[in-house]
Amino acid sequence: MIAESIVNISAAVISASTPLLFVAAGELVVERSGVLNLGVEGMMLMGAVAGFAVTLTTGSPILGIVAAAAAGAVMALAFAVLTLTLMANQVATGLALTIFGIGLSALLGSGFVGQPVPALPKLHLAGLSELPVIGPVLFGQDALVYLSVILTGGVAWFLKRTRPGMMLRAIGESAASAHSLGLPVIRVRYLATLFGGAAAGLGGAFLSLSYTPMWMEGMTSGRGWIALALVVFGSWRPWRVLAGAYLFGGVTILQLHAQGAFHLPAQVFSMAPYLATIAVLTIISAGPWRGRFNAPADLGKPFRPSV
Repeated sequence: MIAESIVNISAAVISASTPLLFVAAGELVVERSGVLNLGVEGMMLMGAVAGFAVTLTTGSPILGIVAAAAAGAVMALAFAVLTLTLMANQVATGLALTIFGIGLSALLGSGFVGQPVPALPKLHLAGLSELPVIGPVLFGQDALVYLSVILTGGVAWFLKRTRPGMMLRAIGESAASAHSLGLPVIRVRYLATLFGGAAAGLGGAFLSLSYTPMWMEGMTSGRGWIALALVVFGSWRPWRVLAGAYLFGGVTILQLHAQGAFHLPAQVFSMAPYLATIAVLTIISAGPWRGRFNAPADLGKPFRPSV
């Protein structure tokens, strides 16, 4: 009985953490390039509705996942054009795109409310999935769970081990210096922003195709904002972001179980993940180690190449 409870809770934590990990890993790449994209909540919602709609109409979850990534990338492209080409304020544009994504996803998804789709199938790894406790937890998840971890590892390898990754980091620290060395600042930032949008779309697809396989208006419930905080919590390091995503996923699940143990209004427990986010950011900002959490030097700063 105890082992079964551990398996169920652990699997639930992994599921709750996966959308956060997708969005945070993508946003980390965007911010390491010097761009601050606050529109990820809207991009998640567009990915969720696009992935659900395509899966429901075609019967193919693979096409749905591709459509979700494409929807997030299209939203990110709009953000990139406005901020990188037209030099609009990044904070205001990101907030506007979040509001736009909330409204547009509700409009597009109005005809799909209440229509379920089969959840993404769990992968079965012969000999591993049957292991007690760790088998169903680590080797009985769906493909998107493994993709989120692979994506995080790929981001870590890309940023640290590849020349394009070093270029991206250099641009995030000083776009003017990178441009003077001949690096294509705007092109790199465009590609990073598109990648971040696609990752946010995948996070949305996980919500509507696996976590709760149906479409509901506003189903992200602020996860995009938590993912933004996770990038800071992880000090712009991929593996720390992964640890933070699973930590906050655990808080989300534990508050659900706490509702049955304590006689308090459910709304109190629903606030727990967001209160934890505020508490962690406050500790990071005020603690003696805050210097270790410095953001990329050019984060959020506009850059126009000199002619």
